[in-house]
Amino acid sequence: MLPIYERDRAVTVRPACAGDAEAVRAIRNHAIEHSTALWTEIPQSAAEGAAWLARHLERGSAFVAEAAGEVVGFAVFAPWRDLEGYRHTVEDSVYVREGRHGLGIGSSLLATLVTAARAAGHHLVIAGIESGNAASVRLHERFGFEHAGTVREAGIKFGRRLDLTLMRLALEEAVAPGSLG
Repeated sequence: MLPIYERDRAVTVRPACAGDAEAVRAIRNHAIEHSTALWTEIPQSAAEGAAWLARHLERGSAFVAEAAGEVVGFAVFAPWRDLEGYRHTVEDSVYVREGRHGLGIGSSLLATLVTAARAAGHHLVIAGIESGNAASVRLHERFGFEHAGTVREAGIKFGRRLDLTLMRLALEEAVAPGSLG
């Protein structure tokens, strides 16, 4: 087994496909059942997981990390809010399979996600992170995300009130007034 500080050099990040739905769902459900990363306690069914991934596939905003033919992580970006005024802002999600943390998989996924969001013409990526998740905060800081605020007691899980740390990464330089699309 690799020491935690070594990178997993055999990991490939690629666009997700419909055939990845079950592997992605397994990673999501593990996070739902065992962590405060997803603020729900209801695991996804196979149909729900496939539909969730399909929405991201339509946008071209889903990626998986693969090692030895196994999906070991995934990352997606999605609209941050539904109103058209937010159309250039997306929110990221990065998850790594249990037992594969600390190997650089999250970094590989986030790098791909940021590049894809920039290529898609987005201006800002928002990360909403449970404030106690120091590893995710550090990961985002390494990519230049800055702390944008903390919403105290924004959610609840496992009978605990949770704080939400918001982080932001601008993907493009400031634009001249009147030139926004």
